[in-house]
Amino acid sequence: QVQLVESGGGLVQAGGSLRLSCAASGSTFSIGTMGWFRQAPGKERQFVANINWRGRITYYADSVKGRFTISRDNAKNTVYLQMNSLKPEDTAVYYCAAKGLGASSGTTPLGYVYWGQGTQVTVSS
Repeated sequence: QVQLVESGGGLVQAGGSLRLSCAASGSTFSIGTMGWFRQAPGKERQFVANINWRGRITYYADSVKGRFTISRDNAKNTVYLQMNSLKPEDTAVYYCAAKGLGASSGTTPLGYVYWGQGTQVTVSS
């Protein structure tokens, strides 16, 4: 089993920055692609970004491309999401997720086996 714990959320003004962290524990050797999703009230969970297990391949939703950066430190079993130039529409609960090692990368929640509890990001205008 793998446990994911997010941190770093909070309240920020539009144009500001936040850095989210997701620490993995447990059977971390079984983790492959990791990703971030977000869910605003009344909306479906939305893909934000993902990164392959080596940390060399990343993919972003068009809505965050150029503003967000995903990275991972496998030595620390941690994945990060640096969020710059935040907008009010970025307000959501942000979830960290992980796929099993060897699973194909994807942008839908399906296939991500492990999920964190989420961290709230609120961007004020």
